[in-house]
Amino acid sequence: DGRKITFDSYTVSRFLTYARILDPASKFATWGRLSSYFEQPDFDYQHILRFMDLLADNYDDYLAWLYQNSASVIKRDASVLYYDCTNFYCECEQPDEDIVDEVTGEIINGLRKFGVSKEHRPNPIVEMGLFMDSRGIPITMCLHSGNTSEQLTAVPLEKEVLKMLGDAKFIYCADAGLGSYNIRKFNSMGGRAFIVTQSIKKLKKEYKENALNMTGFKRITDGKTVDITKLPETDKDNLFYKEIPYESGNMDQLLIITYSPRYAAYQKQVRSQQIARAEKMIANGTYKKQRKNPNDPARFINKFAATNDGECADIHYELNTEKIEEESRYDGLYAVCTDLLDDSVSDILAVSEGRWQIEACFRIMKTEFSARPVYVRRSERIQAHFLTCFLSLLVYRLLERELHSKYTCEEILSKLKEMNFADVGEQGFMPLYERDKLTDALHDACGFRTDYQFISKSRMKNIQKKSKGRK
Repeated sequence: DGRKITFDSYTVSRFLTYARILDPASKFATWGRLSSYFEQPDFDYQHILRFMDLLADNYDDYLAWLYQNSASVIKRDASVLYYDCTNFYCECEQPDEDIVDEVTGEIINGLRKFGVSKEHRPNPIVEMGLFMDSRGIPITMCLHSGNTSEQLTAVPLEKEVLKMLGDAKFIYCADAGLGSYNIRKFNSMGGRAFIVTQSIKKLKKEYKENALNMTGFKRITDGKTVDITKLPETDKDNLFYKEIPYESGNMDQLLIITYSPRYAAYQKQVRSQQIARAEKMIANGTYKKQRKNPNDPARFINKFAATNDGECADIHYELNTEKIEEESRYDGLYAVCTDLLDDSVSDILAVSEGRWQIEACFRIMKTEFSARPVYVRRSERIQAHFLTCFLSLLVYRLLERELHSKYTCEEILSKLKEMNFADVGEQGFMPLYERDKLTDALHDACGFRTDYQFISKSRMKNIQKKSKGRK
């Protein structure tokens, strides 16, 4: 409103969303493929760029609008909010320079910066924070420079979420990297609570020793105390836990330590393979001093120097048995920290286990939606690019819920891409896909059908009109 624009922003937004889900590519390539759609949109490439600038100008309002209006499509459940961060690498070699505002003196950080990347790529990255509700549907997002500490992103974005939700009470759930004292303290106020994973290795000595002590565990199914060192075969698939009162910074917390025999066996198997590789490195002399991966087999290798009669020292390598024994103490153990002192352990663990869904959101954006590498250069265009990716993820997740989560992401997206039609001159359209249970479910969710033997031009236009009316 109030802008003298001549193009339809809604149409541009729709087709950027369609393309990101069905045929992810650059903005220019997306514009070049518009003729493949039944609806022939009338906008130019320049309109895409102008729309992206418009999107970035209304960044916060747009995210709030999406949340409010998605509630009219499906009931949102904000009883638990999951938060996590990831990064996306950019197609450039140099980071963005910081800009100093000549009037206010404020330093405006560039988005593309060198930072810690799990992929170890030599490219600048952009960091994204994402909040998701308990049903796996995105709520909002934030973008930061690639060198920003992820722990600094949670509270500011959560304050924006509180504005959207009207100061609602919820449980904040995240992994250990996003569960600092300040984040826990913020979520222990206003009727909120937190459940975060806890690194056992980083606990204070008294708590660590208690966690590693294999006594005092209970079976989660019936609460009976068991001897972990003498588990019968019938208990190999069970989960065991013990509760430890935990105090940090004048906050009463509960530390829940779980033990899984199946997880312990898996970790032992993986480590035995790594030890075998470490022995092979020693035998072949292929040990590398520099290693970035914490699971690198080289961590089990000790280096020492030996000399005879003051001569130059010879370098020798051997297995670090102390390191191997120390790591084995943590097999099968997992820790969760919370301020929900009166809730049942099974309920707390069930909430924590839901974090996998936010990892799935990131995987969809990175793999299926090809959100990386980022080709756009200007900060506002980068913001608009990820807003489009966020909207695509939101639309996909809503569709997934309409399908009652019966199908995988790969199945849904593959089927959507297969649902093409042949244009039979002036007569109409003929489906080129086979009808099955998934196509039936998609049609039921969308409220129209396209699986007839032949679809006239007029019927297809009615379908198009009906689908646009569901915006």
